[in-house]
Parts: sequence; structure tokens; C-alpha cells
Amino acid sequence: MGVLCLFVCVLLAFVMIITVDNSLEEEKNAHELNTVLEQDATGIRKSLKSAVLQERFRLRKALETMTEGKIPPRLKALREKGQIVGERLAEVRSGKETVPEILQGEGSDGQQSTKSETLIDKPPIELNEIIQYLDSWIHTLHEVLLEHKHATFEGIWQAYHDLTVKTLYPWDREYLQRMPPRRDDGSIFLSVATYRDENCFNTIYNAYGKAKNPEKLFVGLVQQNCHENCKSGVLSNLTMVDVPPDDDCHKLFCESDLGKYCDQIRVLNINEPESLGPYAARYFTSKLWYGEPWFMQIDAHMTFATHWDSISIEMLKACPAPKPVLSHYPPSHTVDLDKRTKLPTSRLCGPVFATSDLESQIIRLEGAAVYDKEKAPLPCFAPFTAAGYFVAHSDFLREVPFDPFLPWIFMGEEIIMSSRLWTAGYDIFGPNQAVVGHMYVRRHKPKFWESVHRMFTNGVHNPLQAMVLDRVKYQLGYPESARDMLPHKSILTAVDHYTMGTARPLEEYLRLVGLNMTTKEVTYSGWCEEGTPPPGFEQYNHLYPGKANMRFKGN
Repeated sequence: MGVLCLFVCVLLAFVMIITVDNSLEEEKNAHELNTVLEQDATGIRKSLKSAVLQERFRLRKALETMTEGKIPPRLKALREKGQIVGERLAEVRSGKETVPEILQGEGSDGQQSTKSETLIDKPPIELNEIIQYLDSWIHTLHEVLLEHKHATFEGIWQAYHDLTVKTLYPWDREYLQRMPPRRDDGSIFLSVATYRDENCFNTIYNAYGKAKNPEKLFVGLVQQNCHENCKSGVLSNLTMVDVPPDDDCHKLFCESDLGKYCDQIRVLNINEPESLGPYAARYFTSKLWYGEPWFMQIDAHMTFATHWDSISIEMLKACPAPKPVLSHYPPSHTVDLDKRTKLPTSRLCGPVFATSDLESQIIRLEGAAVYDKEKAPLPCFAPFTAAGYFVAHSDFLREVPFDPFLPWIFMGEEIIMSSRLWTAGYDIFGPNQAVVGHMYVRRHKPKFWESVHRMFTNGVHNPLQAMVLDRVKYQLGYPESARDMLPHKSILTAVDHYTMGTARPLEEYLRLVGLNMTTKEVTYSGWCEEGTPPPGFEQYNHLYPGKANMRFKGN
């Protein structure tokens, strides 16, 4: 019995030893396996990291070996900033972050980064690069919008907004810091935006033909034409018919007897379906300026007085203000301007709140009339600028740049430009001599909103324009367009870079011109109609002696 017990104990001990040995062996094997796996994983990670680093190095070297002229401006900007706005579009749309905050970032001390400010040390962007960039951007936008052909107006705006935030807006901020210096050679930049306008050739031809100094006249032409499958405007029977492709007015001018000035015209061609409306066209045209000391904006259906160019600059210089702007609604194109050199001309005085639902109660300028019995001795103060004719010192392009976030609008451009100029310290004057005429009625001719309807769906333009106009109304202080009232915060993206100036308050301007944005009431102020300086500018009264006695009513 004792021997049996001893045998059992020895057997149990042997089994325990084997079990322990097996456990140790399994643990050893598992440890070795983990070691191998960790080594393999480490190796894989090192291999992947090496591959990524090699690819980054390859791309960086490829970029570095490209010449400056071959690198797209937007790619250069992204490379230098190290930021991609597109990754944070949701924050921009909701209004939680602004584009400048994303592009500039914050330093470790919480201060704004100065990365974008270093761009000011770069030379001006070459004119051909400007045209190439805008041409490429417009085509890219068109391709993006084609993907939203059946979208709502909100979807169309969002597609435009997102591409602009990622591309055009950063480029514009760089452009504004790299504009060419203003020359002192007496040259004039003439901004002409045309939309399928058969009068474009005559306008450019007569501008050079009637100019005193045509060799100093440089035209920025944004030509929006139809090249195939073209339609007329809406005819009297409410139909449209097929029409031939539009003439290339630049080509016709270059082939004319004034073609020696062809190289003084800078052209950006836009296909009809790509049109974004008159304000956007003027934005593009403004980028074709390249150092001329004087800026003039007209429409593409104008007539001219003899020596219109020199007379315009003489009137501008005669204005009693350090930063004058000369503007009005010109007389009809049927007027013989050379026979009216000693006659008074119109001033643009009376605003009204639009009553049509299509115009969203935006300010319309309808009080254009000849208020004087005699020609004024010098230009009189006026409250508004007209899009069809204004002249200014070209520095305003830096101080009051056109806004890239205002596509598809027809109304609103004049009141927003007037208020922005005035609050930036510019004083507006009506010319005391008419030097251009304007074709006001173009019945049955194509309109850009018809292109919008063909591009997207019929009827989408009106709500789209109303949405974009909220950006204008927000800046003017319409209470219904306050930030917290707007359902789409993206309509205010980067608005602080394209808004009122800081020289004078908006409230003072609105009081001066008699506008109440809350009650939608217009108060008659009288000073524009009378031709006297406005309240607060009495120091100039002696320059307009007896103006009150020359006042009369009528056209």
C-alpha cells in the first residue's frame, strides 16, 4: 500500500513537470511568434513610411524643378500656404470659421499668421498669367456647374461658392497684393463688358476714333459670345429663334482701319453658357487693368463725343475732392454730343426701393434728370455711381475691389459700389458735360438670365439672384438680411474683404442720400437736385455760386 501511494505521487509529479514544460514551451513559442509579427509589422510600417516619404520627395522635387511660369498659380499658393480650404468647407458654410482664418491660421501665441502677407514682396502677376488663370477658372466652374444642371438655386450657389472659396478667392487676395504699380503717363483703362452685343465693335471703334489720345487708351474687354446653337432674345410673340453666332468685336476691330491699336486691347473671352451676369463680368474686366493711372467703366453699346477721353479726365481733376469719382446716366445714343458741349447734362439723384418681388426691394436709381438751366462751372456733388459710365483714379481698384462672390446679379451693383466708394472716402460727382451716349433700349436682344435658364432649369435665375442679393442687402443694413436672419451663412463668406470702407460710416451715407433700410422709405434731400454740396460739405459752397437759382424741374 505504501509502495502504491509512492508510485502515484511520483506519477503526478512527472505529469506536472511535463505540463509546466509544455506551458513554458507554448509561452516561448507565442513570444517568438509575437516578436516575429512585431518585426514584420515594424518592417511593413517602415516600408510604407519610406514609400510615402519617397513619393513626397519625388513630388516636391518635381515641383521645385518646374519653372515659375509652368506652375499654376493656385498650386503655388497651396504649396506656400500649406492649407487646403476645401477640407473645411462645412465650417465656412455654417459661418463657424472664415476663409481668412483657415488660410492664415493662428500662430502658437494665438496671433494671426503672417504667411499671406509675405506675398506682398513678390513682383506683379504678369498680365498673360492673369488672363490664363481667369480663362481656366471660368472653364472649370462651367464643368462644375454642369454637374448641378438640375440643382435648386441653393445647390447652384453652393457649387459656385465652394469652388470660389477654394480657388478664385485665394487667388484674388494674392492678386490684390501683387497689382502692378500705377503709372504716371496719362493713360486710361477702359473697362468694357459685353454680352452678345452687336454694338460692341462700334463702341470700341468709336472710342479710339473719337479719342484725343488713342495711343494712351487701353481697353479691358470681357466678351461673352455665343459660338454655336445660338438663340435670339425673347421676341414679341414670346418665342426665340435660331440666329447666327455672335461677331468677335475684337477681331473685327483688329481688321479695321484702326487696327494699329489692336495690341492695346486685352481680351477675356467667355462662352455664353459660362456667363455669370454683368457684375461678375465687370469683376473679370477689372483684373485686366495693368497700371493705367485712370479707370473708366462703360457698357458695350455707347457713343462718344470728340475728345471724350481728355474731357473726362479734365472734369475729374476739376472735382473739389481728393478722391473724386465722376458718374451719371448718359444721354441717349441718338444725341449729338458734340452739339451739347455748352449745355447742362444729367445727374443721378433719386433712389427708390424696388417694388417688384423679382428685385427683392433692392435700391434702384431712377432719379436721373437734367436739373440745371445752365451748364455748371464744374462737376456737382452726386450721391450715386452708374455702372454704364464712371471715371476714377485707378487706386480705387485696390481700395474698393470688385467682389468675386456676386455672380448672377443684374440689380444691386450700383448701390453697393456707390456706398462702398463713399465710405472709403471717395466723393461722387456728376459730370458737367456729357461725353458718352448710351443705348438704353435693346428689345428682343439676348439677356444673360436666358442663358442661366438654358444652363440650368427655367425660372431658376430669379430666386438665385434674390439669394445672392442678400449679400448686398446685408452690407447695406437691411434688417431682414442680418446675419442671424440668413438661412445660408455661406452667402457672407469673406464679406469683410469686399464691404464698406472705414473712412466714413455707412449710416452717414444713408442719411445723406435719404435711405431708411428698416422702413424702406426715401427722404428727399434736395442737395443733388439743386446742385449744391451736401450737408457737411459747406466749405465748397463758394464753388457753386447761385446754383439754387438755376434749379428747375423736368428733363
